[in-house]
Amino acid sequence: MATKTLYGALHTSVRSWDRNREISMSQIGMWRDSRCSCCSDLLSRSISRRRILKTAGLVSAAAILHPLVVCAEAEAEALVLSCIDPRIQEPVHKYLDERGLTGRYSHFVIAGAAIAVVSPVFFGWHKAFWDNLALSVRLNQIKKVIALDHRDCATAKTAYSEAALATPAAEAKTHQRVLLQFRKQVGERQPKLAIETGLMALDGSIEMIS
Repeated sequence: MATKTLYGALHTSVRSWDRNREISMSQIGMWRDSRCSCCSDLLSRSISRRRILKTAGLVSAAAILHPLVVCAEAEAEALVLSCIDPRIQEPVHKYLDERGLTGRYSHFVIAGAAIAVVSPVFFGWHKAFWDNLALSVRLNQIKKVIALDHRDCATAKTAYSEAALATPAAEAKTHQRVLLQFRKQVGERQPKLAIETGLMALDGSIEMIS
């Protein structure tokens, strides 16, 4: 949309330039008579409509491609998978910061974290994660995946039975099963990546699952 606006504005400017060309040329003629060595050479050069539009096209193409170039140069240590739950955002960021990973990871945030990637209930979401993981491997040269599920997750309650989450122990066992399945799938799709998985409490404490 921005490119079309830029191109339209340049077309308008060029049409305006055509209308005023006759007046401008007479002015240029007066200036050329002054024989100023620095200006006369510049004014004697022809600027065609085609040249202006060609330049506009190059500028537009650069504007579109530039973000891709920047992204391609942004290396990261890991891709982090975590949940959208507002309560867990600060604990996750603090945990990663304490590990020295701030500014060194790409972040994929989706309801349920690993649950969203492996549960049949959310089959339509699976591809989005795997596509993003593959892109992060290619563009960011990540070396590992860190998946962080969390306790009291509403998405877990949607995907699994009440009995599977009825007690802290049952909840931990359910997330362990999910994260082991996640590890298996990552290993099959991206065998060169290291994998870390954990279950985080709302206070930020974490139980690593391997």
